[in-house]
Amino acid sequence: MAKDTIVLGAGMVGVSVAYHLARRGRSVLLIDRREPGDETSLGNAGLIQREAVEPYQFPQDFGTLMSVLPNNRIDIRYQISGMVKAAGPLFQYWRNSWPSHYSDIVPDYAAIIGLCLQEHETMIEAAKAQSLVHKQGWFEIFRRDDSFRERLKDARRVHENHGVNYEVLDRSGVDALQPGLSREVIGGLRWTDSWCVESPGDLVKAYADAYRSEGGETMTAYIESLEPTETGWRVGTSRGDMEAKEVVNALGPWAMIPLKPLGYRFPLFAKRGYNMHYAQGEHPLKHWIRDTEQGYFMAAMREGIRITTGAELAGRDSPPNPAQLDAAEKVARKLVPSMGARLNDTPWEGARPCLPDMKPLIGPAPKHKGLWLALGHGHQGFTLGPVTGRLLGEMMDNEPTAIDMKPFGAERFG
Repeated sequence: MAKDTIVLGAGMVGVSVAYHLARRGRSVLLIDRREPGDETSLGNAGLIQREAVEPYQFPQDFGTLMSVLPNNRIDIRYQISGMVKAAGPLFQYWRNSWPSHYSDIVPDYAAIIGLCLQEHETMIEAAKAQSLVHKQGWFEIFRRDDSFRERLKDARRVHENHGVNYEVLDRSGVDALQPGLSREVIGGLRWTDSWCVESPGDLVKAYADAYRSEGGETMTAYIESLEPTETGWRVGTSRGDMEAKEVVNALGPWAMIPLKPLGYRFPLFAKRGYNMHYAQGEHPLKHWIRDTEQGYFMAAMREGIRITTGAELAGRDSPPNPAQLDAAEKVARKLVPSMGARLNDTPWEGARPCLPDMKPLIGPAPKHKGLWLALGHGHQGFTLGPVTGRLLGEMMDNEPTAIDMKPFGAERFG
């Protein structure tokens, strides 16, 4: 029997969309090649980032661009093949990062980020997942006075423009939150509104359980095709054909695979990232910490200390290169001298699905009735999943939306 809706992709975005649609009384089938939360959503830093009102820009100043060329930074690296393949979207990304364009993007982005806490709270309560979430904020550390002062200017600006709260930490304040850090640290900046998740994959699984409790169904299968029918849509899978009146594409970095045969050419590209877990030491890591001057993150996960790297501009399926993670680990061991041995045999690798204007694509596909899109969330798919679920549910039921959705529509790509 055909479902009302099939949702493709069981990461944070897809699970959240499926949950909201099931809550609205729809019969929903959620399909992914893996179990919910076992793909891109598994390996992030575990942050619900209320402070992330300004999306990540492409470097603009000449000095930063020149420092990227040797390909030895921790915050950003590249593979030539991936850069060539994504040259068009990357050029658009660079252009949209110009101050004149970026200033138009930030208000739209801040509006959608502003809903993240309340929408996660709704799903956390439904999933009874409170034990996974720590509403303690997270903080950045600094060794140099110049970078510390520059970052405080940023904090004051986002507070004044968007109401994001922060706390300035001197060395004693850093020690009170996290003992045992290198004596090179002079202070920190704590983002007090944001939440931390000690096991991101488990939170997605808890949300998936809440979805099932609303009558939703899941299927583990490879998605092989997507085609319109007289009554809706047919999804070809490794377990047979499934039909529904409507389909939502929430496939993250794989979203374009079923869309290209339908004539869509959205400029989706990947920013890859790596992580590794380490044993806790004499001074256990208790907080989520960004080494802002170096460009990596340390998180107090259930599995141990998780180090996540910055972005690697590479093809989604390019061979992994552990050099970025190795460099981050070397610096992190100086920051946290008591950090123990690696706990995983090989680094985890994932791809962030990005669009060149730094905003997700949420809404109807322009060429096909009943096809809906929820993709391109970049660095903030984990933060924005529940928000996307709410907004797409409102759109699909032709209701007023919590924010203006025109800035996130497919029409902006022509």
